Amino acid sequence: MSVSHAVVWLDHEHADVIRIAGETATSHRLTASHHDTGQHHSGVRTQHEFFGSVCDAMAAFDMVLVTGSHMIQSELRHYVEKHRAVLLPTIAGWETVDHPTEPELVAQARVFFRAHDNMIGQHTMR
Repeated sequence: MSVSHAVVWLDHEHADVIRIAGETATSHRLTASHHDTGQHHSGVRTQHEFFGSVCDAMAAFDMVLVTGSHMIQSELRHYVEKHRAVLLPTIAGWETVDHPTEPELVAQARVFFRAHDNMIGQHTMR
């Protein structure tokens, strides 16, 4: 059984979605758009659009590790719980990290997924 893995690192401006397959890692960057509409809470609307894009990207995978600052993770978790609860089983973990390089992030994700897979009795990461 092949399980697709990804790690997402995000802040309020960008989200790096990295697909991990065997020894390869392919990244894609999402960027938050900032457009003021003059409406009350337009910043919240913009953040929801960004989180919606991140969720759309995560939906393509079977298992995702979400990383970033504690604050942005909390905000995304709240968004997912309220608007995209169907993704909750896909999110295997939440880890607080600062600004890792892509190789550091991939290495951290590999360690996480190996431990996670061993814990649930699956061997999906090689």
